[in-house]
Amino acid sequence: MNVVVCVKQIPDPAEPGQLDPETKTLKRDGKLILDESDSYGVEMALQLVDAAGGGEVTLVSMAPNNEVGGIRTALAMGAAKAILVSDPALAGSDSLGTAKVLAAAIKRAEPDLVLTATESSDGYTGTVPEQVAGLLDLPSVTFAKQISVGDGKVSVQRQTEAGFDDVECPMPAVVSVTAGVVEPRYPSFKGIMAAKSKPVDELTVGDLGLDAGAVGWAGGQQEIVDVSAAEERQAGEIIEDEGEAHLKIVEFLDQLKVL
Repeated sequence: MNVVVCVKQIPDPAEPGQLDPETKTLKRDGKLILDESDSYGVEMALQLVDAAGGGEVTLVSMAPNNEVGGIRTALAMGAAKAILVSDPALAGSDSLGTAKVLAAAIKRAEPDLVLTATESSDGYTGTVPEQVAGLLDLPSVTFAKQISVGDGKVSVQRQTEAGFDDVECPMPAVVSVTAGVVEPRYPSFKGIMAAKSKPVDELTVGDLGLDAGAVGWAGGQQEIVDVSAAEERQAGEIIEDEGEAHLKIVEFLDQLKVL
């Protein structure tokens, strides 16, 4: 079984984010790392391939400046190869533009299953998995907390507010996984060394047969007009209990109209 995992390479969240003053978007000209949310999809894919008794995991990523730092981390975990799409024309791509690029790259791999995170840690749109599925005309299951494959079908326990739903659909399919689906492995030293020689197919927008006007700033359907820091949360009221604190709590709840 061949599984594609969409992985995003992002600026290190541990470092203060910097915005481009002209575009008001996150600067991505430095070193990028593997989005932690995608490590769960990589681990799930590796486990599914092992359970199937054969196949391989292919990574698909879109990043500027031919960045492969995050990809090498996923390759060190055990993925076999990667497809990286990097092109100056992709700067400013919105979620739909990103989905068009990922979908075109995924087609080249001809997978039995496509895994993604539910959303990226630097974008939080949560729309790309569904857009990719739509562009590929494939069934889609979101928020998977458990996945199994057999008889040409993928069975998923889909996380909901009330618990989970058992969902089954034919393959190939696109499945987005939650952070609790598995515990990602740490790359071993042997895996890190092996990752250096694993193939990364670097492509441009033209290589995918896409019109440069459909991606990047040219194809974007949104405009960022301003970015501002979130308001600081105000400290709550501290009540010293001198025997009547419960009365003040009841009064406070009554003001909120929850009593």
